[in-house]
Amino acid sequence: MKPSASRRSTMSAGALAICFLAAGWTAAVRAEDAATVRLSLKDHRFQPAEAHAPAGKPITIEIKNLDATPAEFESKTLRVEKVVAGGGVITLQIRPLAPGRYRFFDDYHEDTTEGFLVVQ
Repeated sequence: MKPSASRRSTMSAGALAICFLAAGWTAAVRAEDAATVRLSLKDHRFQPAEAHAPAGKPITIEIKNLDATPAEFESKTLRVEKVVAGGGVITLQIRPLAPGRYRFFDDYHEDTTEGFLVVQ
């Protein structure tokens, strides 16, 4: 016996809800597993200039710009580029990385504003 159209619709909605809940739970687990690295910019210099994170885990990088002028956080090896307003804060989600040393810089002041993310 075939289920009625309304029953099929209810079953489909239930299956869809389970998928959304599972996806949200997976994202929450990934967020909990992420290592957090906090950086600040002051006088066009990163503090700390060398940050550390574990290999094989997602990484959350929080950047607080303590200068009045904007900065552009950029890293070719991390494949990220984002402007941080003067006095602003940004958060970046980075994929799990292999061990290594990853360079980042302020594209507006690359000559003085450079740092490294050391992944071990």
